[in-house]
Amino acid sequence: GLLETTMVLALGEFGRTPKINPGGGRDHWSNAMSVLMAGGGTPGGQVLGATDKAGYSAVERVLSPENFVSTIYTKMGIDPDKVLYTPEGRPSHLVSDPTPIPELFA
Repeated sequence: GLLETTMVLALGEFGRTPKINPGGGRDHWSNAMSVLMAGGGTPGGQVLGATDKAGYSAVERVLSPENFVSTIYTKMGIDPDKVLYTPEGRPSHLVSDPTPIPELFA
């Protein structure tokens, strides 16, 4: 069906603090975050990585935002290792660590 050729993502650019702050909310947290990925040839039924018991830090199969971007680019047929050049000739890498996540490919 359509999900075979469509990628669905639910993510943000940062996680949220494991504990509620004094104002009743949660702050930005870069030590751990969640990403949901479905479709686009992604094998289902997987959980990659884990945090410590309190949710403070990633402790198992630690992945970076660059890993997810590299995976998305690769699934879209874009080489994550590609270098583009500014009009002045300065190189600009698409991703600083172009390593896709192998478990997310069928």
